[in-house]
Amino acid sequence: MVTIEIDEHSGFCFGVVNAIHKAEQELDTAPNLYCLGDIVHNTGEVDRLQSRGMTTIGYEHLADLPKGARVLFRAHGEPPEVYAKAARQGLNVVDATCPVVLKLQRSIRKIYEAHQGEPWQIVIFGKPGHAEVNGLVGQTEGSAIVISSVGDAAQLDFSKPIELFSQTTMPLDAFGEVVRFIETHKSKGIPFQYHDTICRSVAMRIPGIRAFAARHTRIFFVAGRKSSNGQMLFAQCKAVNPLSYFLSDLEELKREMLPADMQANESIGICGATSSPRSQMEAVERAIRALLTKPSSA
Repeated sequence: MVTIEIDEHSGFCFGVVNAIHKAEQELDTAPNLYCLGDIVHNTGEVDRLQSRGMTTIGYEHLADLPKGARVLFRAHGEPPEVYAKAARQGLNVVDATCPVVLKLQRSIRKIYEAHQGEPWQIVIFGKPGHAEVNGLVGQTEGSAIVISSVGDAAQLDFSKPIELFSQTTMPLDAFGEVVRFIETHKSKGIPFQYHDTICRSVAMRIPGIRAFAARHTRIFFVAGRKSSNGQMLFAQCKAVNPLSYFLSDLEELKREMLPADMQANESIGICGATSSPRSQMEAVERAIRALLTKPSSA
């Protein structure tokens, strides 16, 4: 009989749990809560909260909110100018910034202020345009340099001092490669400080999910298409198990992913991103069991 296992370590990280909890608390009090950007990169969860009265808005619509409106800042964090804009408009901010991200923002701000007037380069290893990265760059009034690879690091000025930080959800090994590259390319005697600011609760999911994917015949990975964490973790699954399938909703689950000639000793693993609720993985498990009981011609 084919076995099915849901990865016990997959699912929402603390920052996402905290943001959703705050949104639910606000919605329990009164409807008409606005969220600046998707609260989580998961369509199903966004739809669930919107059905309760939350409205997702873009930055271009922040100025349209009436005075006194409640607006939630999600776990990714926001740059200082967004807080200032909300204050000028008289908005009530529900701050759901992840504590790990908030600590990182404060560290970058402290370093930025300490180096003002000096030739230091503040560098952030992360994904350009990502909400968290935008919030981090904002701590430096837009002066931080964002790099996403060793190739990008090659464009730094190695004759000037460097302070390196990382987006909290970047891979540890990739960060290490960037650190080693800068150490070997900077000019002699030039200061280089690096700060390992990667969230361990997220980073440690990589070895765990690789081991999980390796011990199963097939993998069904559940995440929103816009989740950068989801794309990264799915790539890890695919690297060790070619029979890995990405599902952003149940409609993407097809019978051909479960061929009729599957052996009785095969196993199916279901896992997901830090933006994937356990309920969605359980729904995938139920759908797979239903498909396995149907004739292949159905």
